[in-house]
Amino acid sequence: MPLFVKAGSIIPMGPFIQYSTEKTDPLEIRIYPGANGEFTIYEDENDNYNYEKGVYSLILFKWIDGQKILTIDDRKGEFPGMLKKRTFNIVIVGEKCGKGVEMPSSFLKTVQYTGKKTLVHF
Repeated sequence: MPLFVKAGSIIPMGPFIQYSTEKTDPLEIRIYPGANGEFTIYEDENDNYNYEKGVYSLILFKWIDGQKILTIDDRKGEFPGMLKKRTFNIVIVGEKCGKGVEMPSSFLKTVQYTGKKTLVHF
């Protein structure tokens, strides 16, 4: 079944997991070019209500289409057991890459993220 995705969308994709608290790293970040866009990754402990007390983290991704720049902002917040370092494999979706649910064998860029703002130029 075809899936239509709006230009400017940023969609994180991870490996298939067996249970909800399984750590997923690396994450594939698919960017659908053609417009500016943004997306926030929200993570928490997954097994309690501490998020109601602000125990979670947010990572904002911003895509500036005209300049072909992806900004990964500073991480906001933290929680026990969170991954301090993340690997983001970046794919700009086109005719030859980023189709389907399977992880590609190669990526346009790989970012080793440590929670600090990062600019990725394409």
